[in-house]
Amino acid sequence: MNAERIVLTGMGLTAPNANNLTDFRHCLLHGISHVQEVEVRHMGRLPAGVCNFDPLKYQNKKELRNGTRAGSIGVFCAQEALLDADIRLEEIDTSRVGIYVGVTEHGNVETENEIFNLSQFNYDVKFWPHHHNPRTIANNPAGTINLKLGIRGPHYTIGAACAAGNAGLIQAVQMLRLDEVDLAIAGGVSESIHTFGIFAGFRNQGALGHGDDPNRVSRPFDCGRNGIVISEGGCLFTVERLGDAQKRGAKIYGEIVGYGMNTDATDAVLPNAERQAQCIRLALKRANLQPTDIDIVNTHATSTPMGDVVECQAIREVFGNSEKTYINNTKSFIGHTMGAAGALELAGNLPAFDDGYVHPTINIDELDPQCILKNLVIGEAKSIGKVKIILNMSFGMLGTNSAVIVKKLET
Repeated sequence: MNAERIVLTGMGLTAPNANNLTDFRHCLLHGISHVQEVEVRHMGRLPAGVCNFDPLKYQNKKELRNGTRAGSIGVFCAQEALLDADIRLEEIDTSRVGIYVGVTEHGNVETENEIFNLSQFNYDVKFWPHHHNPRTIANNPAGTINLKLGIRGPHYTIGAACAAGNAGLIQAVQMLRLDEVDLAIAGGVSESIHTFGIFAGFRNQGALGHGDDPNRVSRPFDCGRNGIVISEGGCLFTVERLGDAQKRGAKIYGEIVGYGMNTDATDAVLPNAERQAQCIRLALKRANLQPTDIDIVNTHATSTPMGDVVECQAIREVFGNSEKTYINNTKSFIGHTMGAAGALELAGNLPAFDDGYVHPTINIDELDPQCILKNLVIGEAKSIGKVKIILNMSFGMLGTNSAVIVKKLET
C-alpha cells in the first residue's frame, strides 16, 4: 500500500434538518434542530429524525416502488456528491470507481413490512413480492447506486454498526492507496426509522429517548438524558488521490490524514473507554499528530446514560486538559443517524476549515459532572480562529470503534 495523499472532493447529504451542506451548517451554527414524532407500528408516536429530500429528483416512481428507502438515500447522496465534485461519469472509466457504503443494518424494514402485508392475506405467500430478495440483500444500498449510475467498479456495504459511516471512508482510503480504484463514493446511509424492531429493541434495553418536546430528547452529556433518538439520513463523499484531484482543478474539502478502527471485545452493548482511547491514539499515530494538534473533536455521544460517560472517560484520557482542542456533538441536533452518523457528522464540521467556528452541542441544561470536558462547546457556536484538523469519532454495538482525522489541505 502506498502513502498517496487522499482528499474529499464532493459531498451529498440528507439529514433531518437539511438536504445540503450549506443549510446543514447553518442549522448547526444557529441551534436549529428538526426532530418530530412519527407513528411506529405497535408502539405509537415516538420521536425520530426524518429526512425530507426529494427522492424523485434522481429516481422514477417505479424505481422507488421496487427499491428501498436506504437505496434512495444512497442514490440522492451519490448524485449530489458527484455534482458537487463536478465529476461526470460519462467522461471516466467507471470500472475504476468504487462504492463503499456504511450501514448499521439492512433488510429489517422490508421484511417487517412484507410480513405485515402478508398477514392481511392470511399469510398466503403468493402475495410475497418477487422484489424482496434484491431489496433485503446486504449490498442493496450500494448496489442501488451502482445500478442507477451505471458504475462498474466494486460496490459493497460495510456493516460496522454505528461506526459504519467512518468505516466507509476508511475503506475508500485503503482501496485508493491499493490502486484498486481511481475514485470512491463513500460514507454511510440509514433507513432505521422505518422499522419498529429497532425502536422496540432500544426501548427494551432502556436506551430509547423520550420526552415532551421531540427536539429536546437527544441531549448528550445532560443530566436529564434518557436515551437516543433514532433517525434516518445519509452522507456520501467523492474521495480521490490528491494528485488526481489537483489535475482536474477540484475543490477540496480536506485531506484524510489518519484513521483508526479496533474492537472492544468486552461486551455486545456497553462500550469500553480504554479501547476507545486506543482507537483514537491509533488514528493520531497514523496521522503523525499529537492530541494537542487537534482543533475539533466531534463526539459520538448518543445521549445514553452510560455511553456518554464512557466516551468522556476516553476523551479525557487522550486529550486531558488540552487548551487547543474543542469538543462538540451533532446528534443533539439530528438524533442518531446510525450507519450515516460518522460521515454526516464529519460533513457538518468540515466548513470550520473556512469559517473558524465550532458548532455547539445543544439541549444541555445541566451538564452531567461525569461528562465534564475541557472546551466542550455548549449552546452557542464558538469562533476559535484557524481550524486545521478535525477528529471524528464513531462507536457501535459489538464493540466496534472508529476515528477519522481530516486536515485542511496544505500543499
